[in-house]
Parts: sequence; C-alpha cells; structure tokens
Amino acid sequence: MTGFQLQYETYKQAVDAALVSLPWGEDRLSRGMTYSLLGGGKRLRPVLALAAAALAGGDPLALTPPACGLEMIHTYSLIHDDLPCMDDDDTRRGLPANHIAFGEAAAVLAGDALLTLGLELIARPLPGIPPERNLRAVVLTAAAAGWRGMVGGQMLDMDGPPGKPGLEWLAHMQSLKTGALFIAAVELGAVLAGAEDEAVARLRVYAAALGAAFQIRDDILDLEGESAVLGKPTGSDGKLAKTTYPALLGLEGAAAALRQKTEEAIAALAAWGKEAAFLRELAARAAGREK
Repeated sequence: MTGFQLQYETYKQAVDAALVSLPWGEDRLSRGMTYSLLGGGKRLRPVLALAAAALAGGDPLALTPPACGLEMIHTYSLIHDDLPCMDDDDTRRGLPANHIAFGEAAAVLAGDALLTLGLELIARPLPGIPPERNLRAVVLTAAAAGWRGMVGGQMLDMDGPPGKPGLEWLAHMQSLKTGALFIAAVELGAVLAGAEDEAVARLRVYAAALGAAFQIRDDILDLEGESAVLGKPTGSDGKLAKTTYPALLGLEGAAAALRQKTEEAIAALAAWGKEAAFLRELAARAAGREK
C-alpha cells in the first residue's frame, strides 16, 4: 500500500467508524438513512475536508464529525437524485436505490433527515476550536448545498440549457451541482483548522477544478463504464438527453477537458511543497477513476 493509499484509508476508516457509531434507531426512517449512508462509497468529500485540515496544520482526525456531516449531505443528494421525478435510477452502488427499497416518500424524508443532521454535525462545538469557525463552516456548507450551489445545479440540470447547449452553460451547471460541495469540503477542513484566507482561496481553486474533472470523468464513464463496476446503470445521460462533455465534444474532446481540469487542480497547489502531495495525487487519481 502506497503512502497515498494509507492516508486515504486512514481518513476513510475514521469517517466510516464515526458514521457507524452514531446512535441510529431501528425505526423506518433511521433504516432508510443508514441504508444509503452506510452502503459504501469513496467518502471523497470528507477525505478532502480532512486532507485540507492537515494541509492547514490542523489535526485532521479531530474534525471527523463535521467531515461526516459532509458525507450525509452528499448522500442526501444521491437519494433525491435517484427519485423518479429526477434521474429515475433504480440502483445505486450496486443495490436498489433508496426509493426502491423504502418507497418514494420515505426516501424523500431520509434525504431531508440526512441533510439536517449533516448541518447539525458541522455546527457542533469541537474541543479547542473557536465556535466562530463552526459558524463559518456551517454558512459555507449550507450555501454550497443550497439554491446557490448543489440544489441550484440540479435544477439547471433538470431544466436543461435555455437554447442550444454550450460549454459555458454546462461548466456553470456542473460547478454548482458537483463542484460546490467539493469546494465546501476543502473550505470546511481549512476553516476549522484555522487556515489563512489566502490558503482557503487557493484550496477553493483546487477543489473547483477537481470537481469539474470529477464530473467530466463521470460523464465519460456513463458512456464507457460498466454497470457492474460503477454500481449504477450506465447510459442514463443519453436516455435523459442530458448535456454532457462527451455530447458536446466527443469522447476525445471530453478526455482533453478532463486532463486540463486535472492540471488546473494540481497547479493550484503550487504554493505548497511536499505537504500537498496527497491532494495532488488525489486529483490525478480522480481523473482516472473507475468508480
């Protein structure tokens, strides 16, 4: 196992253990929440938060609870995205989607509950961290998840472009739907760790480019990936006639855009030396991910 893999697994296992240890109930709502939350996943957003905290000189594992809050917000978005009124996907991570397993109404409520619990975890005081940092983290995360961020991007994605599809519209939509929560992740870790504003700004640039690369790769995988590997149906973008990078640029053009965004993410870390090696490799690996 490489140093990168060891660090990633350390962060991921800390998040998984913290999520499992929460006082979940046996009621239908709790079962719906944990079904999606504990059903796998890369934990990329909490890992980003913990890595940003480490880069800012903080203790990353001390920030596991708010990092778990990010994962809850991400999971809520997946539950809602899969609903028949949105992307209408029946599987997620190789299992029946939440609304298939529990019903549509229960899935909506499970998503709502995860969103609010996630914000609660980010707001909770942490030993040795001034409460104003928690407040700032909550404001940044709520804005990224809301109508000016992820939810707004989902609405744009559902409505489609106002006229002929273009790269400018697509980049804007994806920057909200996917990139906003990537940015919130590094902001959360850096802010709670006490990073200077200049460092937070550089991390925002990194996360924005990383989020764009991640989404472009997701668009490519929807055409080239295998359902068994991805854990969800492929070809759904085409079925819904969505505007994607491959649709506008072809696969070769999309691959070139992916490389460009990956390079932009890595370049944003130039002010740091070897201490940013983990985030650099994370960007490189995200560009070539299989799932």
